[in-house]
Amino acid sequence: MVARIINGKQRAASLRQEIAIGVEHLRAQRGITPKLVAILVGDDPASALYVRRKGEQAASVGMHSESHQLGSDISQARLLALIETLNRDEAVHGILVQLPLPPHIDKAAVLRSIDPAKDIDGFHPVNVGMLASDSEAASDRIVPCTPMGCMMLLADEIASLEGLAAVVVGCSNIVGRPMAQLLLQARCTVSIAHIHTRNLPDLIARADILVSAAGAPGLIRGSWIKPGSVVIDVGINRVPGEAGQGARIVGDVCFEEARMRASAITPVPGGVGPMTIACLLENTLRAAIAQTALQGSARFRSARSSDPA
Repeated sequence: MVARIINGKQRAASLRQEIAIGVEHLRAQRGITPKLVAILVGDDPASALYVRRKGEQAASVGMHSESHQLGSDISQARLLALIETLNRDEAVHGILVQLPLPPHIDKAAVLRSIDPAKDIDGFHPVNVGMLASDSEAASDRIVPCTPMGCMMLLADEIASLEGLAAVVVGCSNIVGRPMAQLLLQARCTVSIAHIHTRNLPDLIARADILVSAAGAPGLIRGSWIKPGSVVIDVGINRVPGEAGQGARIVGDVCFEEARMRASAITPVPGGVGPMTIACLLENTLRAAIAQTALQGSARFRSARSSDPA
């Protein structure tokens, strides 16, 4: 058996086409263009490149985008003041603060300061709670982008996830934990593991679905993979290139080994990564639609309250 390669670039391109149609529909029906605002603190080249790509892809689907690049020495108070200004701006529908932040800034306080309705990363405690409580209303929750993208890729590969054994390796708030919640909601039997899990090979050997987000290059060997399983590798790890050719990007799973046992597998790069930004745009569109509906309701209530008795 040689696994089918799951093409995340192709799936992300298809999703962006759907988003572009939704953006145009919202503009035509409501006169609203979704706007995404990114905040970058410091001058980390990788973060700057990521923010730039988000802006370019937002523009490619017809959205407005804006970025604020702030010095690494900015005070937490000034950062929070900027976020509050964006929270109050009805023209802004999505706000993201690029992580990591400098050590002197409280990441949790910053993420809590973003209006949950504009928190398109899905990191605000309100959105985390909505996901954990299995709220089904699309307007009630925003799902973290990488797990959302993983679920889309899985849905393309597996007709029904119900009853399947799923193992998530990694327990971060960004990927591992929300990924497990989404798999539970899809009626999988879910196990969460990490790099300290005992007997990890035995656990993985029982997985119909394996999602690895441990951030540990080559952690999972191909011989551990259950034959016929679907493998989603979220890991993005820089390792030295061969023959001194600089760094290269690899996942958590030993790809060439695993593809000889799995039925389908994501490559790194080119698998989950492209889906993350596409899902960020999907969240921005959803947020814009929800906020437009709320604003319309608020204006209607205001108009009614001014009617003569």
